[in-house]
Amino acid sequence: MNSVTPSESLADSAVSSRTSAHDRGNYAWYVLFLLTFAYTVAFIDRQVLNLLVEDIKRDLLLSDTQLSLLQGLAFMGSYIAFSPLFGRWADVANRRNILVAGVATWSVFSAACGLAENYWQLFLARAAVGAAEACLAPAAWSLIADYFNRERLPRAMSIFLMGPYIGGGLAMIAGGMVIGSMSGLIETLPMLSGMQPWQLTFVMVGTPGVLLAFVLLSIREPARGAHSASSQDRSFSLREVIAFLWQGRAFYVRFYLGMGLIVIVLYALPAWIPAFLMRTHGADPTTVGLQYGVLVLIMGSAGVLSGPFVDRWLAGRGYADSPIRTAAIASVALVVFTASLPLMPGFYGALVAAAGGTFFYSLPQAMSAAALQLATPNRMRGIVASLYLFVLSVIGLGAAPTVVALVTDRVFGDPAKVGVSLAVVCATSAAGAALLLFSSLPHYRRALEHSRAVA
Repeated sequence: MNSVTPSESLADSAVSSRTSAHDRGNYAWYVLFLLTFAYTVAFIDRQVLNLLVEDIKRDLLLSDTQLSLLQGLAFMGSYIAFSPLFGRWADVANRRNILVAGVATWSVFSAACGLAENYWQLFLARAAVGAAEACLAPAAWSLIADYFNRERLPRAMSIFLMGPYIGGGLAMIAGGMVIGSMSGLIETLPMLSGMQPWQLTFVMVGTPGVLLAFVLLSIREPARGAHSASSQDRSFSLREVIAFLWQGRAFYVRFYLGMGLIVIVLYALPAWIPAFLMRTHGADPTTVGLQYGVLVLIMGSAGVLSGPFVDRWLAGRGYADSPIRTAAIASVALVVFTASLPLMPGFYGALVAAAGGTFFYSLPQAMSAAALQLATPNRMRGIVASLYLFVLSVIGLGAAPTVVALVTDRVFGDPAKVGVSLAVVCATSAAGAALLLFSSLPHYRRALEHSRAVA
């Protein structure tokens, strides 16, 4: 434990008071807006590849499995390698500065994806994007938990977690617009000569993030544990963090694995729905980009914003485990919508199934993130959040695109069966998530009580 002098305690108290004032005023919401915008930019950079798979596959002569490694392993390998490092930094260093450096770095390498001339150049650029993006969630979650009190934290987290759905939707929309309109521009501008539309798309979505990095310099670092006086001067060692997690393993293992299975659906659907709609229903990339992009933006945002309402409804009926119960119920609904995906008639029937899946995989995300923050002492939040993201990345981002591709390539041996592969992988994962999350409920209640005692 760190020793604190009386003068340091007074200084911390003053900063804590200012932070509480920010919470009551507009500044906390300004910070939340910037963090949400950064998350949106991150997912635009991360997800735009999904709409470009057919063009990249054609130009670089790739298989579905090779493409899935760009979507998953290239990004995930570096992301999970750097997540624990950034998680620990977020617990002990200036979180604003971590974000500024990370946003600038991933934006530069996202644009560099558009300069790739072969598979391995694109693979390495994607890996660099993943490494830099690993900074965002641990630092942002910790900042939000210090800018908002326990009552406002679920709503703040739900707004922040709109970022992936806004970003994923905008990535599809922007990608569709570029593919549909920029071919002629490339032909008329000598400076763009030799570029393919998919390359120009990467450059266009990556460049604005560099400007965002400068805007993030306006965020002020808040006092640690501003809403928890007992923990704001306490720094936990790694041994204490490990001991805390081990003691609560009955909850954390079930929770991490259960949410990881939901995240398989979260990443598998946007990774392969565009290819499914093009291959099975004959849609063109522009139509898929615009219509599926709008669907992800609207239904994903609606789902993540609905989470706190479902949580409050359950809490009002006496469920102390309402955040995790929300995720468990959403998993059951996911089974229904994902299993129906290849059975729905026509292009718009498939979009209806995708809309339901998008709503229910987004519904529990904010409540799960808030539950993890509330169940964890302040100076453990960064490392616990990074471990959570590590597990979700390995299971979801790392496995989801490749598992679907392997089922398509190796089991069915037919690219046109990608919709059936999606249904099998996603429905099975959602069913597993429901079993794990329902079984975690009593352990969550005990973990919540223990973390309050530790804090």
